Amino acid sequence: MLFGVPMPILPAGRRPLSPGSRAGLGAALALLVVVSGVELADGPQVNFVGLFAAAPFLAAVFAYWQVVFVVGALATVVGVVFAGRDEHFDTVGMVNLVGIMLATGIAAAVATVRQRQANRIAELLRLAAVAQQAVLRPLGPQVGNLAVAGRYISASAAADIGGDLYEALDTPYGVRIIIGDVRGKGLDAVRLASIVLGSYRHVAFERADLRAIVTDLDRAVARSVGDEDFVTAALVEERGGTLTIVNCGHPAPLLLRRGQVIALDPPAPAPPLGFMPVARPRVERLEPGDRLLLFTDGLGEARREGEFFPTADRAWRLLGHGTVGDGLASLETALVDWVHGQLEDDIALVLLEYGGPDGSAAVGMPSWEVGAAGS
Repeated sequence: MLFGVPMPILPAGRRPLSPGSRAGLGAALALLVVVSGVELADGPQVNFVGLFAAAPFLAAVFAYWQVVFVVGALATVVGVVFAGRDEHFDTVGMVNLVGIMLATGIAAAVATVRQRQANRIAELLRLAAVAQQAVLRPLGPQVGNLAVAGRYISASAAADIGGDLYEALDTPYGVRIIIGDVRGKGLDAVRLASIVLGSYRHVAFERADLRAIVTDLDRAVARSVGDEDFVTAALVEERGGTLTIVNCGHPAPLLLRRGQVIALDPPAPAPPLGFMPVARPRVERLEPGDRLLLFTDGLGEARREGEFFPTADRAWRLLGHGTVGDGLASLETALVDWVHGQLEDDIALVLLEYGGPDGSAAVGMPSWEVGAAGS
């Protein structure tokens, strides 16, 4: 049945009209007033009553079908009043009144179909948001010796959904973080991001070597995508104050130290996951208070009038204060202001702060990292 779709019933005096229903009702009433004024100015003969049929259609653009029926009933009553003033009311006038009633029924059906589609879209957006939240679990505020905060900035006002991903885990091999960006958008990108994160959450606890994790993730991506699909990713490990980064085609993390911003470029470029990357690790010694910003390429592509957001120049002022969560909030505010709210791509941000050794037994540095920190 057409009107069997679940919709809010609006009993008088119990629930206020929605903004859309108020807009539809207001526009329809305005039309009735205008047409009535024209009809009154034209004299006692009825000439414009047929225009009242447009009122329920105007209401149907915004309002629920219940409101459309109210508007149609009011238009019919007003039409009957004008017809009663016309001594020469004929068959044409009667056809106009019947037309108003038919228009009301059709407009109510249109409003029902429109609302059903709107409800379905709202439900899909809600499910998409739930899927995104299942993929990107909240980070921090503390993982091992690191204070951690993550932030996802969607380029779409309609839905926070995309292929950017991040995760931070406290493993037997130290704190391990991944940030990545799936080629493409929408549900396919979310599906691939969930595959990468699902694999990572398993192998991060099983592999002592970050390069072995890269190999496992590359296989997972290759099994799940086409020849032209890939995932850029950066894997970070903090172990006993040693920071190790393996980069697979991803923007280089930024190290914030004593007012300086240092791009931690990889020793050699490596392709993204899905293209069998052979990545060389970069190793740094951390100092207490050091902060590390991980981000996806949406940040590097953010621009206004052709001028890119000066991430490196403003990173310390934006990210070097308060908690790591405060820093990311400042960065997002400055970024959205820079692009006037018009981002071209989704952005994932992760900010880490090293608090120094916690006094527990230090985790040994893997053999393949020995000597690398000082090189």
